[in-house]
Amino acid sequence: MVTVRPSRKRSLFLCLTAYAAAGIAAIAVGRLLHGSSPVWSAAAADIAATIVIFAFSLWLDNSSVYDPYWSVAPAVIAPAWIVSMGGGGLSFRQCALLLLVLAWAARLTGNWLRRWRGLSDEDWRYADYRHLGAGYWPVSFLGFHLMPTIIVFVACMPMSFAFSLTGRPLGLLDAAAFIITGAAIVIESAADQQLRRFLTSPRVPGDILDTGLWALSRHPNYFGEVLYWWGIWLFGIAAQPSAWWTVAGPLAVTALFAGISVPMMDRRMLSRHPGYAKHITRRPGLIPWPTRRGA
Repeated sequence: MVTVRPSRKRSLFLCLTAYAAAGIAAIAVGRLLHGSSPVWSAAAADIAATIVIFAFSLWLDNSSVYDPYWSVAPAVIAPAWIVSMGGGGLSFRQCALLLLVLAWAARLTGNWLRRWRGLSDEDWRYADYRHLGAGYWPVSFLGFHLMPTIIVFVACMPMSFAFSLTGRPLGLLDAAAFIITGAAIVIESAADQQLRRFLTSPRVPGDILDTGLWALSRHPNYFGEVLYWWGIWLFGIAAQPSAWWTVAGPLAVTALFAGISVPMMDRRMLSRHPGYAKHITRRPGLIPWPTRRGA
């Protein structure tokens, strides 16, 4: 393991190297499985890339090496499925969905780049498990690497139907999918910008962000992320209604944020801001909802 923490520039280089190696592994697995189902081929490549990223996390002693994988993987899976399923052409549905996926991925990855301070910085959610000692890395692989990879891949499944040229013609459900997915990206972006502005502006210690979208929800950025995956699901069933079962994807993402991310963030805020206990009683955790002025 790396014991001396490199600079941020060096950290970014090592992270880029990790993702390049993961990409090579994914391509190798994809070629090995050439001729098999594009979905299963992508799944195997996704797992192989995750294992490579985990190897770098272990070597660099920082699980946050995995953090951008959440947004990078779909940006690779989507074009790969278009090539393997699209028959050489691009429909309006394919173009719209691909642009939305790439916009979401670029924004979320860029947000990570702005906030990550390098290998000296490991997400507190991971660091909280360091007390496990030797048990930390098995937990990191299963819980911080493999589980999110599986959840995101399952959430990407509707795209495999939307990218097929055998899908149904465009309809109102496509319009709803485009509006919801686009709105989700805007909501998440606005929430992150508001949070960034709050964190970099002069404020009284203990202040809690309670303006803009944050006046409607304790975690509007999480809501935007959850809404995005529901929009992706709508694209899938707009193309193939029998693919309704892919609802497992957005349901899994919703469960992840509502059942794990929101409670963890709330506990952290409670430990750092005594006034947050009152804030919890005044604002919903995930879904934005207007409240009475002064409530």
